[in-house]
Amino acid sequence: MAEVSINLYLEQSGLSALLEGQETAIEQAVAALKTQLAAASAPAVTWSYQVPELGEGGACSLFGQLADEPYDLAATLGKSEATTKALSQLTAVVKNYQQSNDSDWFGIYQKRQNPQGETVLVKLAYFGAASRAEFPLTAEFAQISNNSTVGLTGKAKVINDVTAYLTAGGEYYTCDPKVLSEACLPLFNSTGELAGIIDAEAFKRQAYHTDALVRLVAICLVLPDLLPA
Repeated sequence: MAEVSINLYLEQSGLSALLEGQETAIEQAVAALKTQLAAASAPAVTWSYQVPELGEGGACSLFGQLADEPYDLAATLGKSEATTKALSQLTAVVKNYQQSNDSDWFGIYQKRQNPQGETVLVKLAYFGAASRAEFPLTAEFAQISNNSTVGLTGKAKVINDVTAYLTAGGEYYTCDPKVLSEACLPLFNSTGELAGIIDAEAFKRQAYHTDALVRLVAICLVLPDLLPA
């Protein structure tokens, strides 16, 4: 990954100030991630996963209450050899990142249309507790959701103390009340268009500073080439 691409990502995502002087560290993290992924065996693909019940109007997840029907990725993506390979690669990224122990929850979302024809962020691979499968890309939903906000603006959101953020009047989509830090970063394709997001959550405060963010940015630079068509 050329340094100019790293600088472009940091500028476009609004992370330049937070990660000033970290270009070499990011480049090294990208190279290490690519090497590790190349050496990893292809993991099995999860085509459906449990999701929480949604509250009235579908705005909020009811934590700990699972919906009767799991979410079916095949209905949104279609099931092909190429899609299966892409999901396997994304799952490998998730498993690799889980070993860092930076986060208690992590998910990869792609911007695409769901079967109802709505443009959403759809969760393709993750680790952690059951969580919402789709985030609407609407201004209304962005008022309560960092995922939707990042999906609309392309600007990263890093919150290292959710409690203080809420106390200061910040809006926050609470799925798991144990989450105390969150880093939500955009994914851009080769033409600079938003292709999706990653979302990382931790059950401790001050989880996402330089080293942890370097690892997340490296993932964001590798992922766009792995997303399903």
